[in-house]
Amino acid sequence: MDLKAIFENNENWIKEKLSIDKDYFNRLAEGQSPDILYIGCSDSRVTAEELMGVQPGEVFVHRNIANMVPNTDLNVQSVLNYAVRYLKVSHVVICGHYYCGGVKAALQQEDLGVLNPWLRNIRDVYRLHQKELDAIADTEERYKRLVELNVQEQCVNIIKTAAVQKAKKERDFFVHGWVFDVKTGKLIDLNINFTEILESIMKIYRID
Repeated sequence: MDLKAIFENNENWIKEKLSIDKDYFNRLAEGQSPDILYIGCSDSRVTAEELMGVQPGEVFVHRNIANMVPNTDLNVQSVLNYAVRYLKVSHVVICGHYYCGGVKAALQQEDLGVLNPWLRNIRDVYRLHQKELDAIADTEERYKRLVELNVQEQCVNIIKTAAVQKAKKERDFFVHGWVFDVKTGKLIDLNINFTEILESIMKIYRID
C-alpha cells in the first residue's frame, strides 16, 4: 500500500467534512460522550464504525486479537473501566466475527510463541463447551460456533468486573454479544440469555 496515498486521502476527507459542516472538527475537539463501548477484533476486515454506520464520538472502541476480555490484560480492563466509570456508557458490546484468524489459530495444536497464553483463553472456551462443539460434525460450523461461544464468554467476563456490576446497580446498563459475518456484511445479535448463564455462578463473582 502506498502510504503517501493515506495522507492524500486524509486531506480529501477533511475537505469533504468541512464542505458539509465547517464546524465539524471544532465540535470533535470539544470532547466525546459515547453511549457504547465496542470491543472487537483487530482483524483488518472488521472496521467498527463503518459496519455500525456511526460517526466519530459516538462509540468508544477497543480492538484486540479475537475480541478478548481476559481479567489479566491491563489494556482491555483499563478501557472497560474508563468507559464504564468515567464516560458512563450505557452499553458494552463484544463483537466477534466469523472466519476469525485468532479463533482458528486456537484450534491448531501448534506452538505459536508469544500468542500461546493469549490463545489459551479461547482454548478454555472450547474446554467449557467441549461437549456441544465436539457434537458438531461440520468443521466450519464448529469453528463458527466457537466464535459465538467466545463472544458469550467474553461478555460473561465483562459482567464479572466490579465496574460493570456497580454500573448495573446505578443505571440502565446493558451487555451485548454480536457477531459480524464477513461473507454477508450482516451484523448479528446473538441475544444471549445472561440471566440463565449467570444464575449459578454470580454468587461466586458478585462484588458488593
